[in-house]
Amino acid sequence: MDISLQIRRAATTAELLAAAHLYDAPPRPEWAARFLAADGHLMLIAYAQGVPAGFVSGIEMLHPDKGTEMCLYELSVDEPHRRRGIGRALTGALAAEARERGCYGMWVGVDRDNEAALATYRSAGAADEGDFTMLAWEFTADSRTAGGAP
Repeated sequence: MDISLQIRRAATTAELLAAAHLYDAPPRPEWAARFLAADGHLMLIAYAQGVPAGFVSGIEMLHPDKGTEMCLYELSVDEPHRRRGIGRALTGALAAEARERGCYGMWVGVDRDNEAALATYRSAGAADEGDFTMLAWEFTADSRTAGGAP
């Protein structure tokens, strides 16, 4: 990993918006503010020469019979900075944060054909727990106003 790399927790909307080039879609200021205000949500940003080079976001999940675990929600590293250990460093930093918060574990869902993500998470100490099926509901603006039925 590059010595000039710094990983910091995002604390302001401006920091989240400055990392816009790393997201799948343009961020909205109101969503960024809501993200920061939500308990258990965090984003760590890796800076290379002062510019956002990657991020990892996590969400604490709490259940009455299990306690709290960390979900690694998303990891992104800018193309010019890939294959330099930034993804592994971000994943490790999130795991350290999860331990500090008292989480009993951390998990991430990964597509089986995403070799880069699988290699990154395994290099950061994750163990494969086998296959699972993920089902999803996608809500459109129409379905949200019509009682939530897809």
